[in-house]
Amino acid sequence: MTSSAQGPSRPGRRQLLRAGTAGAGVLGVGAAAIGLDRAVRDGPPASASPGALASAEPAPQGGASVPFYGAHQAGVETPAPASATFLALDLHDEVDREGILRLLRLLTDDAARLTQGRAALADTEPELAAEPASLTVTVGFGPRLLERAQREAPSWLAPLPAFEIDELDEQFTDGDLLLQIAAEDPLTVSHAARMLLKDARSFTRVRWVQRGFRRSPGIQAPGTTMRNLFGQVDGSANPQLGGEHFAKVVWIDEGPFAGGTSMVIRRIRMDMDGWDEADRTAREQATGTRLGDGAPLSGGTEFSHADFEKVSAHGFAVIPEFAHMRRARGVDDGEHQEIYRRPYNYDVAPPAGSSAISESGQLFVAFQADLAGQFLPIQRRLAELDLLNEWTTPIGSAVFAIPPGCAEGEYLGQSVLE
Repeated sequence: MTSSAQGPSRPGRRQLLRAGTAGAGVLGVGAAAIGLDRAVRDGPPASASPGALASAEPAPQGGASVPFYGAHQAGVETPAPASATFLALDLHDEVDREGILRLLRLLTDDAARLTQGRAALADTEPELAAEPASLTVTVGFGPRLLERAQREAPSWLAPLPAFEIDELDEQFTDGDLLLQIAAEDPLTVSHAARMLLKDARSFTRVRWVQRGFRRSPGIQAPGTTMRNLFGQVDGSANPQLGGEHFAKVVWIDEGPFAGGTSMVIRRIRMDMDGWDEADRTAREQATGTRLGDGAPLSGGTEFSHADFEKVSAHGFAVIPEFAHMRRARGVDDGEHQEIYRRPYNYDVAPPAGSSAISESGQLFVAFQADLAGQFLPIQRRLAELDLLNEWTTPIGSAVFAIPPGCAEGEYLGQSVLE
């Protein structure tokens, strides 16, 4: 129930949920693709005056909403919006199974409200919730949360193996509970994050916060593949949203997490200063694609099949052995795995005293049905041989189990935890 009417002597459901963790004596407190206005999209009618197009303005985007309830959580098979915040939380030591269930009920209740443009129950700035801007909230579980909830974690839910290329920083690694909060508007994301953190603060502490961005709505045509800060078209090989192929790549089909997925988030520092020193040929050889349009060096368009057998006039492979595209595809190992990438760029202040002019990179986010069989083989190949490693360094890493969606009246993770 969501009614806010309470009798003077009867505690509300909200207070009961916040009543603390069992035995601890602690009180608890708490996307559809966006287009432009018709005049911008289709051009002015023939009778329009010469200045009509110049005066046309984009249609407001703030009212767009993504359904919260369903078989799968939103925020995976949803077009990636412009702004995202990833929050990793660690459970307080005294939080037990009952505390976890209270926390998830609170988070689900407020997330359902916020994604539909309604204020959270304890929202003191309700006006900030009025424009959901395609907001999605996605919840993920770490192994310790499942242990506390007295449920067995799947074997793959563990830190990734150590890779020689990694220089992991504890402040961007692991976590008990993940909140992925994404929308077309950074103010919407910020407000939603604060509301959900207020729900969680008596049960958890913040382990890390990572914020990312993409192009703003209306800058490019819907469905345009994003570019990372190296200028590369990034994500051309993704399975298309919807349909059986995406489902096979992403959604787990059996067991407690059926209808959910596995999530890997890696914070990858990009050496922008070093990249500046590489000429265009070296950059394209490193990626295996043309920077201008993202097409493979063997020719065609962004979505053309790469011809890994094609050689130059001098007998060298047109797409080199060390190219990122070739290593990711597993061509030379006779393997081919797919994952669904949903990355974001980040750009923060460089470390004090550093001669660098930026501290930039990518929040690499990948979803897959079988982490061990899909993600790990790709990552091993890239760690062994990938020329892009010359300019990239993973500095954060975490794995989360994304439970399936829920129906109205249920909470996220209920099918897994009960």
